[in-house]
Amino acid sequence: MPAVDKLLLEEALQDSPQTRSLLSVFEEDAGTLTDYTNQLLQAMQRVYGAQNEMCLATQQLSKQLLAYEKQNFALGKGDEEVISTLQYFSKVVDELNVLHTELAKQLADTMVLPIIQFREKDLTEVSTLKDLFGLASNDISLFLEHDLSMAKYSRLPKKKENEKVKTEIVKEVAAARRKQHLSSLQYYCALNALQYRKRVAMMEPMLGFAHGQINFFKKGAEMFSQSMDSFLASVADMVQSIQVELEVEAEKMQASQQELLSLEKAVYTPDFDVAAPQINRNLIQKAGYLNLRNKTGLVTTTWERLYFFTQGGNLMCQPRGAVAGGLIQDLDNCSVMAVDCEDRRYCFQITTPNGKAGIILQAESRKENEEWICAINNISRQIYLTDNPEAVAIKLNQTALQAVTPITSFAKKQESPCPSQNMKNSEVENDKIVPKAAVIIPEAEQLIAPGTPIQFDIVLPATEFLDQNRGSRRINPFGETEDETFPETEDSLLQQMFIVRFLGSMAVKTDNTTEVIYEAMRQVLAARAIHNIFRMTESHLMVTSQALRLIDPQTQVTRANFELTSVTQFAAHQENKRLVGFVVRMPESTGGESLSTYVFESNSEGEKICYAINLGKEIIEVQKDPEALAQLMLSIPLTNDGKYVLLNDQPDDNDGSPSENRGAESEA
Repeated sequence: MPAVDKLLLEEALQDSPQTRSLLSVFEEDAGTLTDYTNQLLQAMQRVYGAQNEMCLATQQLSKQLLAYEKQNFALGKGDEEVISTLQYFSKVVDELNVLHTELAKQLADTMVLPIIQFREKDLTEVSTLKDLFGLASNDISLFLEHDLSMAKYSRLPKKKENEKVKTEIVKEVAAARRKQHLSSLQYYCALNALQYRKRVAMMEPMLGFAHGQINFFKKGAEMFSQSMDSFLASVADMVQSIQVELEVEAEKMQASQQELLSLEKAVYTPDFDVAAPQINRNLIQKAGYLNLRNKTGLVTTTWERLYFFTQGGNLMCQPRGAVAGGLIQDLDNCSVMAVDCEDRRYCFQITTPNGKAGIILQAESRKENEEWICAINNISRQIYLTDNPEAVAIKLNQTALQAVTPITSFAKKQESPCPSQNMKNSEVENDKIVPKAAVIIPEAEQLIAPGTPIQFDIVLPATEFLDQNRGSRRINPFGETEDETFPETEDSLLQQMFIVRFLGSMAVKTDNTTEVIYEAMRQVLAARAIHNIFRMTESHLMVTSQALRLIDPQTQVTRANFELTSVTQFAAHQENKRLVGFVVRMPESTGGESLSTYVFESNSEGEKICYAINLGKEIIEVQKDPEALAQLMLSIPLTNDGKYVLLNDQPDDNDGSPSENRGAESEA
C-alpha cells in the first residue's frame, strides 16, 4: 500500500506559517472527504431504505463510486488502488441492479452502519478538534490567548521590573503554549489517522454490501465467480493491512505525543536561561517570531508579532495565513546592533549600508536576540555566497576569539610603511620633524600592554572639557560651541568634514610606529565580535589646520577635540580601507603624558582622512615659513575664500556636512 501523507508532530509547537499552510491542505482534504462521505452515505441509505427502488438506488451508488476519482482530493496520493477497487465495485453494483431482494438487516449492519460510524465518529471528531484548535468559521483563534499573553510579556519593562508580575505573565505564556501544543497534537493526530480511516471507510462498507449480496441473493452463486471471491479476499487483506498500519502509526503518534509533552519547562518558558544561554554565533540562517515596530504617527508606534526568516541575503516576513513571505530588508553589507527602544527588552536595529536607520525588531529572549544579531551580522558579510558558508562562519568566529590573544609576530604584515601617513619619509613627534629610522616590527606586548581595557564610547577627557567650557557663562548645548568655543574654525585654512563611527579607544605604550594602530584595530574589532557589541556612535569628524573635532550630527555639540599637534600617528587599515585610527599624546595631571589610540569606521576611504590630517600637519609646519606656505598654496587648489579643496573626495562625505551643496568637490 502506498505511503500516507502525514503532518509532522514535531512541528506542532513552532506553528510556523509553512506548517499552517500544510495543515490547510489536510483540512481541505478532510472537508472534501466529509462532503463525499455524506453523498456516499445517502446513496447507501437509499439502497437500504428503498426496496422498490433498488434498481435506481444501485445505479446511483454505482455512479457515486465512480465519482471518487473526480473528487480532486488535496491528498490523493496512494488512492489509485482505492479508485480501481471502487471502479470494480461499480460494475458489480450494476450487475446487482437486476436483483430486488432486500436483506435490510445485513445491509444495515454491514454497509450502512460502518459509514455512519465513520462519519459520526471520525469526521465529527476531526470537526470538533478543529473547533478546539481554533480554526472555526468565524476565524476566532485559540492562538488569540497566546498572542495576548505574549503581548503582555513583550510589554514587561526592563528598567522597573516586577518579579511577581513577570512570574505570573511567564506562567501565563507557558500555560497558553502548552494548551496550544496539546490541542495541536490532538488535531494533527486525528488528521493523520483520518488518512488511513478514509481508505478503510471507503472500502469496508462495499465489502459488507458484496458479502450480503453473495449470501442472500438466490442468483448470487451464479453471478459471483471464483475470481470475484479472490478479489474480495484481496480487498479484505488490503483493508486488514491498512488497519494494521493505522494501529502501528497510532502507537507511534501516541508515543511521540507523550515524548513531546514531556519536554522541559524551558521549551514553553521564554528567556528561561537568561543568565547563561547557549548561543550559536555561527548561524547563516535564522527563523522565528519577532515583534516589528511600526510607526503609526509622529510619536505613536505599534508592535506586531510576525514570523521572520532569512533567505540568502534577504530578511523575509510571512504573516499568518500568507502563502509565501515578502522581502523586508536586504541584509547585504548592512549593520545590526542592540538598541534601547520604548523600555522594551531584547530590541535590535538593522541599519542600511548607506547609514540610514532601518527596522527595529524585538526578540522574546536574550538567546534569540543575540542569535538574530549574529546571524544577520554573518549574512551581511555575504558568507552565504561561499561554497561552505557554515565552515566560513565558524572560522571567522574562531578568528575573532583568537584575536584577543596577543600575537608574537607581525611577520605576515606588510613590511613597507603604510601609505596612509605620507609624511615625506618623516614622522611627527612632539611637534618636531624626526627622520625615520629603519623599519623594525615590534612585538604586540611592546605596543599595547596585555589586558588593557577598551573604551567603546566617546568619553571627553577632563582637560578637553575645561578647554571647551572656558569662560564664566554657560554654553548653549544647541550649537553655540560652533561660533564661540572654537573661533579659530573660521580662520582655519583647512576644513574637511567626514562621517565616522567610533569603534573604540585604548591606551598604548608607544607612538613610534603605525603598527600600534593596526594592533589597536585588531583588538578593538575582536573585542566587539566576542562581546557581541554592534552599537556605534556616529559623529562628524572635522579636520582643520589646528585640530580634529568630533561633532554630534544632530546637536552640533563638540564631543571631543584633539589638537593636531598632539596627533602623533595616523593610518588607515591595510585591507579594510574604511577603518582609520590615530594616536594622541595627552598631558596628565601628574605631569607626565599618556598615549591613546582611537579607532573609527568611515563612510569613505580612510586614506582621505589620513590625507586631510597630513595636510593639516603640513600647514602647521609651513606656516612658520612664508615661502613654504606660498609653495604649498600654489600646489593645492583653493576656494575663493582661500581654503583648500580636496578634489578626490566623494559625494558620500558631504552627507550631513556644511558643504553638501557645493558640488562634486568638498571644501577643505
